[in-house]
Amino acid sequence: MNSFTIGFASDHVGFDLKENLVEYLLKSGYSVKDFGCYSSDSCDYPDFAHPLAEAIVKGECKMGISVCFTANGISMTLNKHTGIRAAICWNEDIAELARAHNDANVCSLPAKYLNVEETVKIVNKFLSTDFEGGRHKRRIDKIESYFNDKKCR
Repeated sequence: MNSFTIGFASDHVGFDLKENLVEYLLKSGYSVKDFGCYSSDSCDYPDFAHPLAEAIVKGECKMGISVCFTANGISMTLNKHTGIRAAICWNEDIAELARAHNDANVCSLPAKYLNVEETVKIVNKFLSTDFEGGRHKRRIDKIESYFNDKKCR
């Protein structure tokens, strides 16, 4: 059994892919929290992205996986939350670098351009890669310190 919970959010275009990934990760021993959507009926991704981001920030989920048509909109929404680093991952190399260099805590997947087999590989790489720290940690710290120093948000 894996020791942490992965949160999920999608839009209607990403629904089927999300469902396949949830099933795969449950069979792989992960705990999963699904914030929706719950069907392929048209919906708005922010309705599901915001609760996912809040759960990660609160520590209810260690990481997240988001899926929408291009992954752009849902990533933009997630990244509005302090403490979230959502990275659009379209292959294993990008997923690995997003974790190793950027300490990404959400893997955002473009449903229009990926199939289940590809996303399983991407998600496995994302979940199995550790953050390298060092010079990358300094850079990550500058993301949020800018907003704290400027009293933005």
